[in-house]
Amino acid sequence: MRKKGTAASDMRDITKIYVEPTNHCNLSCKTCMRHSWEEALGFMPWQLYDKLLHDLMEFPSVETMAFAGFGEPLLHPRLPDMIRHAHKQGYRTILTTNGILITQRLVYDLIAAGLNQVVVSIDGCSSDVFADVRNERSLEKIIANMQLFSSESKKMRTYKDRITIGIEFVAMKRNLHEMPHLSHLASEIKASFILVSHLLPYTEELKDEVLYNGRHTSHDSEGMPWMPRWILPNIDWNMLTSNALCEIFRKNQVMSFLDLNLNDRNHYCPFIKEGSVAVGWRGDVSPCPPLMHSYDCYIKERKKRMKQCIVGSVGGTPLKDLWNDSSYALFRQRVDNFDYPACSDCGGCDMVLTNESDCFGNNFPVCGDCLWARGLIRCA
Repeated sequence: MRKKGTAASDMRDITKIYVEPTNHCNLSCKTCMRHSWEEALGFMPWQLYDKLLHDLMEFPSVETMAFAGFGEPLLHPRLPDMIRHAHKQGYRTILTTNGILITQRLVYDLIAAGLNQVVVSIDGCSSDVFADVRNERSLEKIIANMQLFSSESKKMRTYKDRITIGIEFVAMKRNLHEMPHLSHLASEIKASFILVSHLLPYTEELKDEVLYNGRHTSHDSEGMPWMPRWILPNIDWNMLTSNALCEIFRKNQVMSFLDLNLNDRNHYCPFIKEGSVAVGWRGDVSPCPPLMHSYDCYIKERKKRMKQCIVGSVGGTPLKDLWNDSSYALFRQRVDNFDYPACSDCGGCDMVLTNESDCFGNNFPVCGDCLWARGLIRCA
């Protein structure tokens, strides 16, 4: 179904930029994209980062700089300097990390640099489950490191300026039973939010671990006689109500809580809609983090080859010129309207095997199969 979207005049300017300081990592997690790519590894040169900051001065709309990507940002030797300069430019700074490399000195440097938020990736609340996913038995060390973040922030900042700590948890069959324990873990490290995402398998081994294969994600109806919209109240989830609620969710596709339609996010790109752009360690500009690299993945058990989309490089072209490029602007408009087929629910042709074209006649990159736009995969 084609969906009417926002007019071009309503398109947002850049408000958030994802920066990949490096694609090196100190772990080899089973869930990582790095198991399905063949790419050179490196670190963003300081001159390139400085050029990026200079280019961003053309965008007074920028509010947030997120240091993330598909590597461990703490491996970059000048990460505190990167954060300090972004903070001086008035940006809210976010760091996503696996938390292992944190030291007292590094905590001090990051807090002094002006870091606003740190999100730690933890996919298990017990040592055994964490080690099974991360291939590293280091949960206790990560907890201690994040407690250090919390305590040092309390010492160095006023209450309203303290660093916000969050947890990212990738839910799958092997760790689902530990999700209820995340509240205790959050209390231990003083985390104020828990972000849960589904798994996107990058290897065949993990394709049976997903928790969403049976649910359609493309409905955007307000309700029809053969598919009524359920409008649920604020309701207790307990032993008495859970079986009935699970049955309702399993059989029905059009759901609302307190008049908030859950299907409003079924054709919603969280990157384009929010004015985001991603810059890789080499300076390559991509529309979003999922398009920063080429890799294989499994979407509802079928293998798909994702081809990276590079608009250009900030190393050789001003970011403003790249952002205003007509083909990039048209792509953002197409995504904003989400004029794509529901490939993630169909999968009935060979076009779904790559992100290069679709049955609506759209050309590379196409987004009908994007699980971020279906509300299944989440990023901080």
